[in-house]
Amino acid sequence: MRAMVLERPGEPLRLRELAMPTPAAGQVRIRVSACAVCRTDLHIVDGELPRPKLPLVPGHEIVGVVDEVAAGVEKVRVGDRVGVPWLGWTCGVCAYCLSFAENLCDRARFTGYDVDGGYAEYCVADARYCFPIPEAYGDETATPLLCAGLIGYRAFRMACEGNRVARLGLYGFGAAAHIIAQVARWAGQRVFALTRPGDTDSQQFALAIGAEWAGGSDELPPEPLDAAIIFAPVGALVPIALRAVRKGGVVVCAGIHMSDIPSFSYDLLWEERVLRSVANLTRDDGHEFLRVAAAVPVSAMVQLFPMSMANVALEALRNGSLRGAAVLTPF
Repeated sequence: MRAMVLERPGEPLRLRELAMPTPAAGQVRIRVSACAVCRTDLHIVDGELPRPKLPLVPGHEIVGVVDEVAAGVEKVRVGDRVGVPWLGWTCGVCAYCLSFAENLCDRARFTGYDVDGGYAEYCVADARYCFPIPEAYGDETATPLLCAGLIGYRAFRMACEGNRVARLGLYGFGAAAHIIAQVARWAGQRVFALTRPGDTDSQQFALAIGAEWAGGSDELPPEPLDAAIIFAPVGALVPIALRAVRKGGVVVCAGIHMSDIPSFSYDLLWEERVLRSVANLTRDDGHEFLRVAAAVPVSAMVQLFPMSMANVALEALRNGSLRGAAVLTPF
C-alpha cells in the first residue's frame, strides 16, 4: 500500500510502501477515494502540535468505500461510502463521554495524529466514527465537510447558542469559512468577512460566496457584529474580534492551534461579551451537519492534487494561495 508518511516534524512527507492495514475489532478498512488537506495537518507536519504518532500517515477528512469489516461492527457494511473525521476514537466511559461531551474525552484518539489517516490508498477507522456521505456529494467535494465543515459548524452553533445573531463576522476565509458562510446565509444571517490586510483575492472570494462586506482584519466592519468566529490561527485576532462585537456578543476560536493571545484591556471583554473555544466534534455534530449541508446545499470549492503531491498541497495552504480546500486524490 502506498502512503505519504511524516517521519519527523519539519520535514516533507515521503512516499512509502506500507503493509496493508488490517481492521481490529470494531473497525473497518476503507479504500480511500479522496482526502482533504486541513490546517491541522499543517500544524502537525510543521511540529506545532506536539507528540504525534511517528511515523505517521496524516489526513483526517477522508472519503472512501468500506472493503473489510471486523468483528463487532453492526451499522457499517462492505461497499458503504463513508467519511472519517478528526475524532477517531473515544473511550465511552469517562465523565465527558457519559455527559454528551465525547469531544473532550480524556483518552480520545485522533485520525491522522494518534492513528494513521487518509494520505494513503487504504486506512482503518473505528466504525462508530464513520459517517454516511450524502448522495448529492462527490468524493472530492465531500471531504472538506468532514473537518472544515464539521468544526466550522460546531463553532457556528456555539456562536449562535443563546445569542441572536443577525451579523456574523468570519476572521480568515479559507476552507471552513467558505462553508460556514453558506450555512449562515441559509440561516438568514448577514456575513462579514475579515482577511489578512491586502488579501483582495480572499475578500473577492468571500463576496462571491455571499458575504455582504469583506475587508482586512485591521479594519472594523461597518456595523457591530453579533458574533464572530476566528478561523485563522492568529491569537492577535482575539482582541480585534472582541472590539468588533456588540455588548453581549460572542467570539469563538475555532482552531485546534493558535498563536499566543496578546494581553488586552478588560473593557474589550466587559459588557458581557463571551470568548470561547471549540474542541473537536461529536458524532451528533457530524450527523446534524451533514444533513444541514445537504439541505443548504453547501457547495465546497476544492483544488485537486494527486496524493503524491501532498507536499505541494500543504505548501499552498501554508502560503495562503489556496481558494477553498485542497483535496488529495488517489496516486
